[in-house]
Amino acid sequence: MVINTVKKMMLEGKPALGASAGLNSTLACETLVQAGYDFILVDDQHGLWEPSTLVAAFHSIYYGGSIPMARVRRNDFGLIGAMLDRGALGLVIPLVNNADDARAAAHATRFPPRGGRSYGPYACTIYGADYADWINDQVFLAVQIESKEAIQNVEEIMSVDGIDGCWIGPNDLSRSMGVPMGSPAHVAAIYKTLEVCKKLGKIPGIAFGDMPKYLKDGFLFVTVGDDRSPIEAAGRAIIRQLRA
Repeated sequence: MVINTVKKMMLEGKPALGASAGLNSTLACETLVQAGYDFILVDDQHGLWEPSTLVAAFHSIYYGGSIPMARVRRNDFGLIGAMLDRGALGLVIPLVNNADDARAAAHATRFPPRGGRSYGPYACTIYGADYADWINDQVFLAVQIESKEAIQNVEEIMSVDGIDGCWIGPNDLSRSMGVPMGSPAHVAAIYKTLEVCKKLGKIPGIAFGDMPKYLKDGFLFVTVGDDRSPIEAAGRAIIRQLRA
């Protein structure tokens, strides 16, 4: 049996720090693991991944000592099942706007009788022959709260059985609401979601932003870096220094 240490940490009230990866590079994933992140979120929604490299990425993350997770392209039964079959131990589902969306994601994520996931975990042999016996409990399912509609329905969304937590997308949320990032309405929406999660016993998560404050206020599933920004930032710093 494999224990999803990140899910365990968060259920115990301890924050998990992760990085997103979108460069289609297993080496970048390995480098992020060595940096000490608790989980690596392979981003198949906005990233550049291929099916074969997804499998290699999940394996390198797991063997490196971190927990492999992924964001799927959309809330689709086939895409969710395929991502789990390739080895993801946690999922982020984008654009979940209502309870029906949440129920569809939960149904696709777990094997019967708790869901409708089809059996065929071809790339999960690294987890042992008993994979199907424990994955329903160990998989972590987060839905993205990133729209005005989702904020209006957040309590109904987070009340759905099988939804373990959320991952707020602050940028898309501000665009959907038609308000600037960090505006009072934007902040209120973020913290409304946090309070709903606390009330329902679900794991609150968020992507980037004011991490010291978010962690202090109780967010537990947080991505604090990625595989592209540090390269760009370091390169800019070197160029600035040399040109000065």
